[in-house]
Amino acid sequence: MRALLQQFFPPLEWGPSYTRKQLYGDLSAGLTVGVMLIPQGMAYALIAGMPPIYGLYASLVPLLIYAFMGTSRQLAVGPVAMVSLLVAAGVAPLADGDADRYIMLSLMLALMVGVLQFGLGLLRFGFLANFLSHPVLSGFTSAAALIIGFSQLKHLLGVELPQSIYIHEIIWSAVQQAGEIHLLTLAIGAGSIALLLGLRHLNPRLPGPLVVVVLATVTVWAAGFAAQDVSIVGDVPAGLPGLVVPVVAWADVQALLPVAIVIALVGFMESIAVAKVYASRHGYEVDANQELVALGAANIGGAFFQSFPVTGGFSRTAVNDQAGATSTGASMISALLIGGTLLLLTPLFYYMPQAVLAAIVMVAVSGLFNIKEARHLWHTDRQDFGLLVLTFVATLGLGIEEGILVGVVGSLLMVLYQSSRPHTVVMGQLPESTTYRASERYPAAEIRDEVAIVRIDASLYFANANHLKDTLRAIPHRTPMPRAVVLDAYPVNTIDSTAIHALQEMVTELRQQGLAFYVAGCKGPVRDAMERAGFVEHLGEEAFFHEVHEAVRAAPAGEQRIHAEPPSRKVKDAQAEV
Repeated sequence: MRALLQQFFPPLEWGPSYTRKQLYGDLSAGLTVGVMLIPQGMAYALIAGMPPIYGLYASLVPLLIYAFMGTSRQLAVGPVAMVSLLVAAGVAPLADGDADRYIMLSLMLALMVGVLQFGLGLLRFGFLANFLSHPVLSGFTSAAALIIGFSQLKHLLGVELPQSIYIHEIIWSAVQQAGEIHLLTLAIGAGSIALLLGLRHLNPRLPGPLVVVVLATVTVWAAGFAAQDVSIVGDVPAGLPGLVVPVVAWADVQALLPVAIVIALVGFMESIAVAKVYASRHGYEVDANQELVALGAANIGGAFFQSFPVTGGFSRTAVNDQAGATSTGASMISALLIGGTLLLLTPLFYYMPQAVLAAIVMVAVSGLFNIKEARHLWHTDRQDFGLLVLTFVATLGLGIEEGILVGVVGSLLMVLYQSSRPHTVVMGQLPESTTYRASERYPAAEIRDEVAIVRIDASLYFANANHLKDTLRAIPHRTPMPRAVVLDAYPVNTIDSTAIHALQEMVTELRQQGLAFYVAGCKGPVRDAMERAGFVEHLGEEAFFHEVHEAVRAAPAGEQRIHAEPPSRKVKDAQAEV
């Protein structure tokens, strides 16, 4: 029972050995991240289409819940740009411009994301996130960075632009309204961007967003810029978030399900990726399934306290680690700071300009646009580069959910294509040895005229059965035609009935042409499958060898029967099953 509790609540395991030194590190990190999270959370709420105060609500209860259930000691959970964008993309079409309905749908979305993540974690389905390959995620995040950045253009320019996930629509609308740009708002936004970049370059550990927010807010208040049509945050409700039960129609739940699935997987991928990096750096392990449970619980609990979906973030986690976080206690301290801000400091946000929040978003997401990864893949793996570009273009051209779906389907199709045409080599004998290697990589390897040695570097199943047949069918056309074929089966870990049937067909066909057939290096489970299907009986026990060299030595002797024979009844039965 104790072990089970420690699994679900990791602080029960490390809590008894918690030291004062660790407390100092967590205190420093918690205060630093909390200070950073105040302006960031409000800015990310704008991306999600929510009032800024909801960014602070999303930075309170979810952090506390994760702190008690998460296995990563450095991960900083809260609102992140990409998930906020997905919230806006999924909720805006359903809200019909109704602000209260928009909020309720967002809370329901957080609840659905939490239930999905929690359930997948309990069922130990953490591996599902593996279907989001790195090129897909990189292409998606790069496109999302552009969409997020341009979504804030209206706050930066001080003009009304359409709420759209298509950047060409936003750009065209901005060009049409170029004469209406509010120059003072633009100056505040551009100055904020310049100051944020300067502070980051000067010292990455400085709370740049907080410094910029304070300076901009004081400037707007002191200079009376609010009276000159500079858009400000205005009244911000004081106090902690109250308990709210998300209630929407069943039709809305069904409409939100696709985006909930995307957020659950993308959010988990973003979180587990950064968690593993810092776990490796500090010499401990994170449990992927428990992370799903913890994130799910954080989103479920947050949904009842007015939070939109959250996950672990890259930038805040980096700051958390640099500031000395040693446990999830840092998240507890960050949450306490947010709670104190909600209780005491919300009146100070009244004169905060919307342009400075837009600047924070633009600078934050600029790091998501990963041109270096695209260059790297161009030089190292053109297929992965094509997958990155496909996902990037699909996300920009089709939409957020559609883009990542195209990327996932594209990556699965690529896997199927690659597995249907596995790497196949003709092997030769190295001089003065009994070792056989791929002739294309070892020029010194001698290819014997009388024996064709083939190795297929994959498990054999229905998708590559035809490739297997094509490979073996080409052997009799070699000049001179060999007397025997040796299949090096060592790389074959599994084989299904379709592939066995294909092998049997080829054995019969090759025998009709006067070629013997041998199998070398066959693993136990593969040999068992062949035996159950009757292939071993059909080929003959004498045709199986442990080593390639043994099969080659037996081949010229002509010990194997090479005339076509009617298959045994057992083989006929196996064919009928196929």
